[in-house]
Amino acid sequence: MVANAPLRRRMAERRMTKAELAREVNTEIEILTGGPGTVSERTVHNWLTGATRWPPAKIRLALEAVLGCGPEELGFIPTSRTRTTSEEEVRRRDFITAVGGTALVAAATTAASPVPRRIGAADIERLRFRFAEVIASDHRLGGRLSIESHATALADEAMALQEHGTATQRIRSSLYACAASFVSSAMWAAIDGRRFDAALQHHQKAAHLAAMSGDSGIQFRIWSHAGSLYRHLGRPGDALAANDVARSLPIARRDPMFASLGHARHAAIHGLTGDTNAVRRSLGRAQEALDRADPSAPRPVWITAFYDQAELDSLALAAHLSAGNWEDAEAHAHRSLAGRRESMQRSRAITTVRLAHAQLGQGDFEQAVSTAMVMPAEVSNHPRVIGMLTAFGTKLDDLAPRSSPARAWADYARTTWRSV
Repeated sequence: MVANAPLRRRMAERRMTKAELAREVNTEIEILTGGPGTVSERTVHNWLTGATRWPPAKIRLALEAVLGCGPEELGFIPTSRTRTTSEEEVRRRDFITAVGGTALVAAATTAASPVPRRIGAADIERLRFRFAEVIASDHRLGGRLSIESHATALADEAMALQEHGTATQRIRSSLYACAASFVSSAMWAAIDGRRFDAALQHHQKAAHLAAMSGDSGIQFRIWSHAGSLYRHLGRPGDALAANDVARSLPIARRDPMFASLGHARHAAIHGLTGDTNAVRRSLGRAQEALDRADPSAPRPVWITAFYDQAELDSLALAAHLSAGNWEDAEAHAHRSLAGRRESMQRSRAITTVRLAHAQLGQGDFEQAVSTAMVMPAEVSNHPRVIGMLTAFGTKLDDLAPRSSPARAWADYARTTWRSV
């Protein structure tokens, strides 16, 4: 047996123990397959010693999502059969194997069938159920490459049905909407994971599919995501333009909840420009629209799963934080945390770090450090969270170098959460 030095090096770079790597891989396997992973510390030990030279497909995909490297870069040695097959085909087979071969094999069977099968409402409902699963995974952890890959594959499945089945015009429109929904989730996962080039590519495909569907609800999501993407890229002009596309859609005029989300995201963009008056004006409109919205009205799962008063306060927090309105930001942070749904772990973590930044801006260094230290292990390595924590530490050093809070934070950061 030959020890796996590349894997050991990568773990050292991430400051990951065997137990931590096992936990992260099991989480990715659950996102990918819907079932729990069974990787243990002993499994990782076998990888490191070379006892296991080529893990199963779902584990290889999970490792790539966790460590950001392909299996061969991590020191694993493929079988001779794998070496004779193109990388793209291997990855396709890996995904089919990982998900149990159900969804994509069914699509492939449809494509190969000499008699196109009839696509109906049951197929649409099945795809919508899978979309709800993607949404749940995103709200729990978010930003994962596995979520992005999974959503992209499900979009391909929807399009396979579109291309090789027979259906009414209504069903065809619904298939395009389902495909656009999956790609929009891949886009959001890429934004959340700071893979901005991939997010831009997903946006182009999602916008095309949504236009084919004629569904203004999914068009709203895609253009609203585009506004968020440009906001994260520091391009407020493009962000406002993209969000204006969303706000001009029929659904935003028809449903106050969509209008509220559009105004709230506009406020977050205005925060980048430091225009406090525009921030307050947009937030006032967002609150007024949300107060008018009928909570029992039927809406797409993606908006009902996350947008409420707590999310409005979270966007208000982001807006005021960007504009340097520290006290307003802190007030909205506390309101958001008080109303957050338990399932939204990633959002709660981001709001918590933003609260710490707001406290830091007010010079309350000890409280800011105490707040920043309250971070669930499940989201401590989320790309957005890590970036915000890194910025927090840098700002703390600038404002209070060599202070007791700065030393406490440095010790905590060194021993508790890891950079990527």
